Amino acid sequence: MPNPWTGTGNPYTRTEVLERLHDTLSKGQPIIAAGAGTGISAKFIEKGGADLIIVYNSGRFRMAGHGSTAGLMAYGDANAVAMEIGEYEVLPVVDEIPVICGVHATDPRRRMWHWLGKVKDMGFSGVNNFPTHCIVDGKFRQILEETGMSVKKEFEMVALARRMDLFSIVYVDSPEEAKAMAEAGADAIIAHVGTTVGGSIGVVDATISLDDAARRTQGIIDAARTVRNDILFLSHGGPINTPSDAAYINEHTDCVGFVGASSLERMAVESSLTNLTREFKSIPVKRLH
Repeated sequence: MPNPWTGTGNPYTRTEVLERLHDTLSKGQPIIAAGAGTGISAKFIEKGGADLIIVYNSGRFRMAGHGSTAGLMAYGDANAVAMEIGEYEVLPVVDEIPVICGVHATDPRRRMWHWLGKVKDMGFSGVNNFPTHCIVDGKFRQILEETGMSVKKEFEMVALARRMDLFSIVYVDSPEEAKAMAEAGADAIIAHVGTTVGGSIGVVDATISLDDAARRTQGIIDAARTVRNDILFLSHGGPINTPSDAAYINEHTDCVGFVGASSLERMAVESSLTNLTREFKSIPVKRLH
C-alpha cells in the first residue's frame, strides 16, 4: 500500500520492497542499491534510477573527505548519525524509492527492539547491518566476540526486523555468516569483499583480485542457499568499483545486483568536481596590464 498520509513513498512494508525488487528483475534490470551520506546524493541517486538508498553513518565521513572505515571507529554514535542523516537530509528529498537505515546492532546501550521501532516510525523501509563487525578480523574480532559485541547481535537484529515487518539487506563476509543471516530471515545478502579501491581515500594493497572477489561471492551465495532459496544476492566492495566490475561479478556469480557507497557517491563527487574545476580554470581571461 502507498504511504497512508502522502499517497506515495516511504515507508514501505517488507513485502512491498520485495515486490519492487522482483519487478526490477522481471524487467531484466539489475538491482542497484546506493549509499547516501547527504541529501543531494540521495536526490540524484534516485534520479539515476537506483532501486534502494541505504543511509550509513560512514556516509557522513565519506562525504566529509575521510575513509569509510571511520564509520567503524568510535568517532560518533553510529545509530544516531544514521538516523539524523535519514531524518533531516535523505528522507525529506527522496520522492519514491525505499530508504534503508544502517543499524549498529552491537551497540550495548540500546534496546534493539526499541531502536528498530524508532527506525520504522521515522519512515525507513528497512534495515542494514552497518557498522558491521563481520568485516573485522583477527585478534580484535575475537575480543569483540568474547566481550558481548559479537556478530551474533547482528543476526538477532535481522531476526527482530523480520518480525517487525522491516525489509533487511545485510552484509556478510563469510559463508558461515551468510548461513546465519539466511536463518535469521534476511531478505537480501550483500557479499562484502573489502574496502572499496580507488579514488583519494580508497585502499590500494588491502584488497583482492576481481576473480577472487567472484569466487568469494559465489561461496557466500552457495552457503546461504543451503538454508533458503528466496534470498536476493548483491555484491559490494574491494575491487568491485565500476559498472564493468559489477557486471563481471553478475556474469560470473549468481548475484543480481550491486551495492555502491564509495563507488557511487564518493567517486562521482571526486571525479566530477575535479574535472569541472579544471574546466573553469581553463576558461580565457584578459590579462591585466
